[in-house]
Amino acid sequence: MTGRQKIMKLIYPVLIKVGSRLGFKSKTMANYNAAKPIHSIFDLIVQLNSGKEIKLESYKGKKLLIVNTASNCGYTPQYEALQSLYEQFNPQLEIIGFPSNDFKEQEPGSDEEIAEFCKVNYGVSFPLVKKSRVVPGEEQHPVYAWLSSPEENGWCRQVPEWNFSKYLLNERGELTHYFAPGISPLDKTVVDAIRQ
Repeated sequence: MTGRQKIMKLIYPVLIKVGSRLGFKSKTMANYNAAKPIHSIFDLIVQLNSGKEIKLESYKGKKLLIVNTASNCGYTPQYEALQSLYEQFNPQLEIIGFPSNDFKEQEPGSDEEIAEFCKVNYGVSFPLVKKSRVVPGEEQHPVYAWLSSPEENGWCRQVPEWNFSKYLLNERGELTHYFAPGISPLDKTVVDAIRQ
């Protein structure tokens, strides 16, 4: 862990507390109208940082939390909370991390370096995909194009606001919630949504 990463880990609790009080990056959105996706996310495939491809249809019957991640961000300590959530709810919940360098170049490492960092510093055992573009543009990962397009998911147009934006899907592949980066994966709103 670099000096910057150690400092970020120390200030993370303050960042979350102040952010939630000020409403900074703490938005939650929910699919209150139970909108159905136009196209199924289960038609998509992701490539893990190991090179292995996984069809998202293999997650049918499980809740799925999709999170864009970064190693040099104030929210990086959320890896620990994500791993705790994974251990608490797996196999009913699957988490997929999408390392991305889209926000202030806070994920500069290679796929191998990212995997090593996550395992050594946070014990991450949930899947990480190859470093991806999550914001709109020509190279945006198809999963993120689906997550942020109501023409695909049925209701949500929210793009990731920053690293550690979280999207929750139910067992049928319906997008049910969006949680902004300032909301901890262990926040009651996230846990309650998973338990629904």
